[in-house]
Amino acid sequence: MIDELYAACHKELVGWCAAMTRDLPLAEDLVQEAFLRALVHEEVLKVLTFHQRRAWLYRTVKNLYVDRQRHASFEKVTGELPEEGAEAAEYVQVDCEQLLAGLPEEERMLFILRYVEGYNATELGRLFDLPPGTIRSRLSGARRHLREAMRGCCPGRRKGRNPGICTAAQDPAK
Repeated sequence: MIDELYAACHKELVGWCAAMTRDLPLAEDLVQEAFLRALVHEEVLKVLTFHQRRAWLYRTVKNLYVDRQRHASFEKVTGELPEEGAEAAEYVQVDCEQLLAGLPEEERMLFILRYVEGYNATELGRLFDLPPGTIRSRLSGARRHLREAMRGCCPGRRKGRNPGICTAAQDPAK
């Protein structure tokens, strides 16, 4: 049973976890740890349907990541700055990562699953054991937080239907 679950879900879980953590080796470690826990709790998983097992794995990976983040908050972490002369696109990528990192944990996970991985509100509701309306509400909150953060970092940002990226991100010399 665990072998079938591994074959069906491993690649998907690693992709989701890598998007959430922005660190592929960490994502692989977390997914591996989740499958080790699945082996330990095989008796519990036997009574669940495939979709419930899959949801159990997602929740386990998420919980492992949250635990690791809690422990890491006690350690000093230094980030690397982009190299001098980096392209504007690299700056935009860093800006996007920083904006997403500023979201609350749950909003960031939902946002990534919805807009990067392509899950809909119903699927996310099943994964997180929440009604689809609650998922949509939390995604709305995430989008609002991102808009507010972008206004804060880019005061010259245009308003309207298609605001584009801020002028500071387009021209690194500004």
